[in-house]
This record gives sequence, structure tokens and C-alpha cells, in this order.
Amino acid sequence: MAQRSRAEDLVVVVPGILGSTLADAEGHEVWAASGKALLRGIRTFGNSVKGLTLPAGLGDEHPGDGVRPTGLMSDVHALPGVWNPVDGYSGLLNWLEANFTLRRRLPGEAADVPANLVGFAYDWRLSCRYNAERLAERVDEELGRWRASRPDRRDAKVVFLCHSMGGLVTRGYVEQCGGAEVTRRVVTLGTPYRGSLDALLYLVNGMRYGIGPVGLDLTAFARSLPSLHQLTPDYACLTTAGGSPLRYAREVTGLPGVDEELLRHAGRFHADLRDSGAGARYGVEYVPVGGVRQPTPTTAEAEGDGLRALLTIDGADEGGDGRVPHLSSRAVGAGRHAYTPWEKHGSLQNNKAVRQALYNWLTPEPPVHRGPDDDDVPLSVDAPEILVEGDAYEIRATAAPDVPGHDRIAVFAGVEGGPMRTMTNRGGGVYTARVKSLPAGGHRVRIGTRNSANVVMTALVLVLERG
Repeated sequence: MAQRSRAEDLVVVVPGILGSTLADAEGHEVWAASGKALLRGIRTFGNSVKGLTLPAGLGDEHPGDGVRPTGLMSDVHALPGVWNPVDGYSGLLNWLEANFTLRRRLPGEAADVPANLVGFAYDWRLSCRYNAERLAERVDEELGRWRASRPDRRDAKVVFLCHSMGGLVTRGYVEQCGGAEVTRRVVTLGTPYRGSLDALLYLVNGMRYGIGPVGLDLTAFARSLPSLHQLTPDYACLTTAGGSPLRYAREVTGLPGVDEELLRHAGRFHADLRDSGAGARYGVEYVPVGGVRQPTPTTAEAEGDGLRALLTIDGADEGGDGRVPHLSSRAVGAGRHAYTPWEKHGSLQNNKAVRQALYNWLTPEPPVHRGPDDDDVPLSVDAPEILVEGDAYEIRATAAPDVPGHDRIAVFAGVEGGPMRTMTNRGGGVYTARVKSLPAGGHRVRIGTRNSANVVMTALVLVLERG
């Protein structure tokens, strides 16, 4: 068994939007399915969506509908029209326990048993401010219990490991809810510190895949969510066909599908985080990790009653993780990324290079030798995230010209559980592969270089049943 690195602090894992399971007042699951059960879960959610849609004017409150979070999603999950595929968190939690002196509270154990690895589930429909307050309550309880469990733990603090929107919830706790004094470090994976254009596209364009493939339309539900509005860009991102100067979405009146009050509220949320300074006063270290080199919508152009996504801003393609632009995943004031893997947004929490870097962020011990470093080749991967059953899955990987031998490397791709096959070299550093007849459900597609054991990144795809 590999040597476990010592972890003295409380480690809290905070998932992104959709990453927490939800139950209704009677205890019935309303959002919990992932992996093979994902399509059934989407249909079940759609049947309940009227009752789950939030009322106007909710702000930072709870609607009182009895919905409560129950745990973290374990496998691939997605909700078309709200957010595209994201991998689960069970693999990350298991890896943390296996490689650090971290322990979760086991099912059936008393609530007062101390644990130093906590998965924080929250109602992702609600505002980040509301969930930051719930995080404060949970941390007060868990950290107090951990500190009291042994004399040498009395000075323990909290280290957060956050994915996507979970970083905004955590930053709200640190900067606005008194968390700075007990927080040592906030590691964020693909957190949209300045927002994600995709969130704005979901709101304005609605259900981009139509109601046919999934038999439901979640547009009204998505447009009621304070959380989704708080994920929209907090930077000038909109232009017109004539090439007008970029404008903030909250400055554009009459934008279809957007709740203007929720958008203004989101702007105040981001402004309050920027103006706080609490984390800086207490020396909280923000460690922003963002995927790079992936085609990422960054700005948009008005087109009819909707928006057309653009990969550029002021003419430059800065890339990102496919969901969060490079300019957005940097913590405000941090200057640059702490780590920039070439990985897709939905799989950052399970990226092997990110996990290797966690040894520097979760333990006070000197780094432990864990084998030779892999000489990975950075790839940009373009592949659909949602398909209809029967459609071919086409994937395109590109090695940048600055990579030595970029046009003659061996690139492999394969669906998890199946063989890795060599992608076709199209010349100029472009490699393609085509996978036919993927069954309905959520899938991980692995992409690697040199040999099938060296997986560089993961693309996630949701295959919907036809008709």
C-alpha cells in the first residue's frame, strides 16, 4: 500500500452545480441518478420540475419547498439546458482517503464521531450566498468536533477542495461569512471567478437540444435559478454583428430569458467578493486550477432572439477548460493560475496531474517520491458533450505547433471500459477518431499519448435516447 501523507487540517470537498443529490420533503430523491441511471434521473427530475422551479423574488432565501441536499453525486451527471456532463466525486473522495490521513464519517456512525474529510452537499438551485451560510454552519460543527478530538488538533484549520461553482460558494463563506479566520487554503478546480459564458447561453437560448431527445424542456426551471445567474460572466462579454464594443450582460436591457433582477443581484454578489478583503487580511491562500487549451465559449454575439457563442475576446482565443474561460478561472488578485492542466471542465477533479499537485496543497510534509513524472503532450480536444442515440461520436485532438513533433505523435482514444485505439493523423498536428453506436447514458472518453496507459484527459458525453 502506498504511503499516506499526513493531513492535519479538516478537508472539505465542495462540488459544483448539479453535484449534490437532492430529496423532497418526503425523502424521495428528486436529483440523484448518475452513470447508467442518468437518463432515468433526468426524466424523473423533469416530472418534478414544476415543483422545483423557484419563485420570482427569492433572492438569497430558501423557497420553503422541503427540498434538501443529501450527498455528493458519485458518477457522470448532467442536466441538459442547465449544465452539461460533469464527472462524480466518489473517485476523488476515495483517492483522498487512500493517499492522505483523511477519514470520512462512515454510514451508521454517530454524528459526533470526528472526521477530517467532509463532502459538503448543498441545494445548487439556490444562491451562492445562501449556500455559503449553510457551509459556515457545517464547518463550525465539523471543525469544532475535529479540534476537540485531540489536543494536537486544537489549531487545525480548513482546507477546501472545490469544483466549479463550489469555489464561489466557498469564497462567499471565506469573504462574507466569517470563514477567513479558520481557513488555511482554498483550492479551486475550474471555478468561474468571473463567470462562464455557457451559463448565459443556457439562460438566453434555452433548451439548446430541443424537447424531442429528452422529452422535456427545462428552460423555465433554469431561468428561475439564482445560482445559474451567478455563474454568468462578470466581465464584458456581449457584442453585436457590427462588432460593437463588448458590454456586460447586466447592462443590456431586454435580453431574452434573463431575469434582470437576478442578474443585477449576481453582479452585487461578485462585487462584494472582490471588495471584501477578509481572506487577504487573514492570509487565506487561494489556489486556482484551470484547464487550458480547450475550445471555450468566451464572448457572444446577438443573433435573432438568441446568442451565438464566440471562442475569442477582442480577437484573441485564450481558451480555457471548455466551460470556463482562462480569464475567468484565475482567482481575483492571484495573478495567475497555480496549475494549468490540459483538461476538460467536467473532469478536473479526477485529473491525474491535478491529484499529483494536491500533495503540495493538502499536507505540510515535504513531497514524497511517487514514481517518474509523465512527459505528457498538451492536447486541445473538441468533441460533442450531448448526442442522440445512433449518432456517431466524433472527436478531434490538436497538438499545438510549439510542441516538438506535434504532427507525428501517437494519440489514443477510447471509451472507458473498452480498448484505447490510435487516432487518425490528419496532418498538421490534428488527430481524429469516430466512435459508432454509443449506448444511451453517460460515458467517459479517455484521450492519451504515447501509449494507452498514459491518459492525458477525459471528455464526457451524454447520449440521449432517440425519440
